[in-house]
Amino acid sequence: MATENKNLSEYDKNQLPNAKDFRFGIVVSEWNDKITNGLFKGAESALLDCGVSPENIIRWNVPGSFELIYGAKLMLEKVEKLDAVITIGSVIKGETMHFEFVCEGVTQGIKDLNIQSDVPVIFCVLTDNNEQQSIDRSGGKHGNKGVEAAIAAIKMAELRRKAFAKNKIGF
Repeated sequence: MATENKNLSEYDKNQLPNAKDFRFGIVVSEWNDKITNGLFKGAESALLDCGVSPENIIRWNVPGSFELIYGAKLMLEKVEKLDAVITIGSVIKGETMHFEFVCEGVTQGIKDLNIQSDVPVIFCVLTDNNEQQSIDRSGGKHGNKGVEAAIAAIKMAELRRKAFAKNKIGF
């Protein structure tokens, strides 16, 4: 559980796998773009900082968070040699049940992609009660959840690489 004082942007790249040869897809929701662009910038910055080449970061935009599922599925099918896909969205609670339906659908859809594909799909969808909470987690006082998603993507890409390596001892 995240604490109110935890900065999500903190990581030690010396403790991470070498990411220079990894290729990442990032699917970004255009809805709440002030938030999602902040999350993308955090993810992109962390990937670059960890040695990923700019040409190995592929960004696709989709209209909203619900569309992240199809965008990620299509990316998995059409973009060659991806090591992980990061889905970035922001759903802010309103006065109707729409929030619950979108959050549940996106969560289950991303989970399903992880079950169906051998490429990890990272969930970076903020589901906040108000815009300020989203701002705080997309480059504000709590850091940037996009950075955390990028670090998770690097770790999962390494896990995938090890799992598919032939004659890998100790895995």
